[in-house]
Amino acid sequence: MPEEPRFNVASYILIAQDFLGWTISSPAQAAPPYPPSRTPTPTMSSTTSKALDAAKSTSQQAKITLKNMTEETSTSTSSLLHNPYVRPALPFVNGGLAGMTATTVIQPIDMIKVRLQLAGEGAKNSARPSPLTVTRDIIAQGKVFDLYTGLSAGLLRQAVYTTARLGFFDTFMNMLKVRAETNGSQIGFKERAGAGLTAGGLAAMVGNPADLALIRMQSDGLKPVAQRANYTSVIDALSRIAKAEGVTALWAGAYPTIVRAMALNFGQLAFFAEAKNQLKSQTQLSAQTQTMTASAIAGFFASFFSLPFDFVKTRLQKQQKAPDGSLPYKGMADCFRKVARDEGILRFYRGFGTYYVRIAPHA
Repeated sequence: MPEEPRFNVASYILIAQDFLGWTISSPAQAAPPYPPSRTPTPTMSSTTSKALDAAKSTSQQAKITLKNMTEETSTSTSSLLHNPYVRPALPFVNGGLAGMTATTVIQPIDMIKVRLQLAGEGAKNSARPSPLTVTRDIIAQGKVFDLYTGLSAGLLRQAVYTTARLGFFDTFMNMLKVRAETNGSQIGFKERAGAGLTAGGLAAMVGNPADLALIRMQSDGLKPVAQRANYTSVIDALSRIAKAEGVTALWAGAYPTIVRAMALNFGQLAFFAEAKNQLKSQTQLSAQTQTMTASAIAGFFASFFSLPFDFVKTRLQKQQKAPDGSLPYKGMADCFRKVARDEGILRFYRGFGTYYVRIAPHA
């Protein structure tokens, strides 16, 4: 009598066939594995049938188990995102990641913007640099990667400031939506502007230390070599500034920073929402085109309203005490007055194009 075949291998083959959608013939329909002269016994045929049935059952159980595992994973992920403790934090996390990504791309532009604002300080008829000449000078003094000076501070600033700014704005807008639905009304421009101003002011206060470290790192290259601090990172800058000038020095220029942030958010968030709403109702543009156009419009108004305050913020955060303890500027109003008197009103808008390119990706 021939040796009975091992059905465990056949079972696995059958499972694979079942998953791939092959048609499995029954033992009666299958081609006889033995020569015509050696017909298998009824016992062997019955055993083969049972083995195939068992393989089918195992295949079905495996498919059911896999499906249940997939559903459980999807349910777990959905439950995590809708967790009452996790869901409120999502706007903050999304905002921070978006801001950090944009900062990584535009850091060289921000570096050029700061150098333009600090060029010719105190002189009305000084040579007017361009973004190209500033870029060429930076590269000539060091390396191409010097354009990324202060990147660690920029990322920390976005992680703190942008996370809070967009998170607060989204939270305020959700509250306004609930109130509008309750009252049967719609959110207007006034409500959007108020939410943007409040969100920007609150976030600016929290992010001021990182902002100050960024300006110090970017302006360090303008000093004589012997006077440069040569900060290695944002942590190094923050610790050395706090140690040398006091912890409160980390909030130098906080007032213009807050005003600048409020003006920036007024133009950026409020005008973006309003422009997109108008484009959606008045044009037939695609959703992507509407978003890009609204971002460009918002970026222009954000730049127009906030650049003078950004200029003053840069000057105040860059300044350090002289040996006699004096400072070039006593505060925001004094800086506005001296720059307007010594350098001209238009100096506040120097580098508008560069600043617009820097702001637009964040809009």
